Amino acid sequence: MKHIFHSLSAWAAAALLLLAPALASAQQGLTWDQVKAKFEAANPALKADALGVDEMKAQEITAFLRPNPQFSLATDGTQAARYEGVWRPFAGTQFTPNFSYLHERDHKRELRLESAKEGTQIAGSLHQDLERNLLFDLRAMFVQTLEAKAVLELAKADLAYYDNIIKISRDRLHAGDIAQIDLDRIELLRVQYEAEIQAAIVNLRTSKIQLLQLLNDRTPVEQFDVTGPFDFSDQLRPLEDFRQIALDERPDLRAALESIQQANTNHKLAIANGSTDPTYSGWYTYNPSFDNPYDHQTIGASVSIPLRIFDRNQGEKQRTQIDIGREQQLTEATRAQVFSDVDSAYVQVQSSVALLKPYKAQYNDQALRVRDTVTYSYEHGGASLMDFLNAQSDFRAVQLAYTQLIGTYLTAAGQLNLAVGREVIQ
Repeated sequence: MKHIFHSLSAWAAAALLLLAPALASAQQGLTWDQVKAKFEAANPALKADALGVDEMKAQEITAFLRPNPQFSLATDGTQAARYEGVWRPFAGTQFTPNFSYLHERDHKRELRLESAKEGTQIAGSLHQDLERNLLFDLRAMFVQTLEAKAVLELAKADLAYYDNIIKISRDRLHAGDIAQIDLDRIELLRVQYEAEIQAAIVNLRTSKIQLLQLLNDRTPVEQFDVTGPFDFSDQLRPLEDFRQIALDERPDLRAALESIQQANTNHKLAIANGSTDPTYSGWYTYNPSFDNPYDHQTIGASVSIPLRIFDRNQGEKQRTQIDIGREQQLTEATRAQVFSDVDSAYVQVQSSVALLKPYKAQYNDQALRVRDTVTYSYEHGGASLMDFLNAQSDFRAVQLAYTQLIGTYLTAAGQLNLAVGREVIQ
C-alpha cells in the first residue's frame, strides 16, 4: 500500500507539472494585439462578411462566360410509304442538325468582367469598413474592461485603507479618545466601500462577457482577463496629419471612389449592350429523297443580324450616365463625413488630455497629501471625524474621476482611430 501511495503521488505531481503552464496561460491576461488577432480569426459577423466577398469573386467567373452554342435537330419528309410491297416509312426522311452561336461585339464580356472585378473591390473595401467599425466596438469593450479593473483595484485599496482607519479608531475608543458614536459612524460608512466593490465586480464581469461575445469565445469569465497600459499621452500630432491619413486609409471613402469607377464601366457596358450581336449558324442536311444521288448530303450557313431600330438600350445608357453623377455626389458626402469624424474625434482627445494634465500634475498629489495630513491629524486627535470623512471622500472622488477620465481618453483615442481608418493612437 505504501508503494502504491507513493506511485499515485508521483503521478499526481507529474500531472500538476504538466497542467501548470495551461493553468497559468488561462489566467494570463490577453494584450490588445492578442485580443484583436482572436477577434479577426473568430468573429462570426466578420467571417460571414468575408464569405460575401468570396461570393463577389465567384461572380467574376460568371461575368466572363461566353454564350453557349445552340444545337438543334430537324427532320422532314417522313411518310408512311409502301414500295413494291415493303413498308419504308423513313425512306424519304431528311435530317438537319444545326449549330448556332451568338457572337458578342464591342467587348461586352471584357466590360462585364471589369465591372464584376470592381464590384469585388467595393465589397472588399466595405468588408474592411465593417472590420473598422467592429474593431472600434472591440476596442471600446477592451478599454471598458481595463477601466473596470482599475476602478475595482481603486475600490479595494480604499477599503483596505478605511479598514486600517477603523482599526485605529477602535484603538482610540479603547484609549478614550473618541466616543462610541464616532466609531459607529465610521463603521457604518464601510458599507459604501463594500457596495462600490460589488458594483465594480459586476461592471468588470459585464465588460468581460461583452468582450467574449465579440471574440466568439466560450471561456469562463473567471478564466478570462485582459491587460494593457491604462494611461494617457499628451503628445498629439497636428490635425492635418490625421486628415491626410483618413483620406488615404478610410475604406468607406475608398469604396465610394471605387463605386465611381464601376459606374463608368457600367455606362460603357450599357453602350456596348446597345450594339448588334450577330448569330452565326451552320447546318448539315441528309436528304435521300433527291433523284440525284450526289445531292443527298448538303451543308448550309446563315448569319442572323437583329435590326435594333427601336431598342438600342437607350434607358440603360441614360440610367448609368445618371448613376455616375450620383456616385460622385455620394463620394463628396463621404469625404465631408470623413473630415467631420476626424475633427470631432480630435477635439474629444484634446479635451480629455486638457482635463487629465492637471490631475496628473497637481490634483492627484494634492488629494493624497490632504487625505494623509487630515488622517494623521485625526489619528492624533488634531482633526474632527467630519474633517477626516470629507478628506477621504474628496480623495476617492479625485481618484475615481482621474480613472474615468483615462477611460474617456482611451475611448476618444479609439474614436480617432475609427475616424482615421487605422490605429494612430495605441
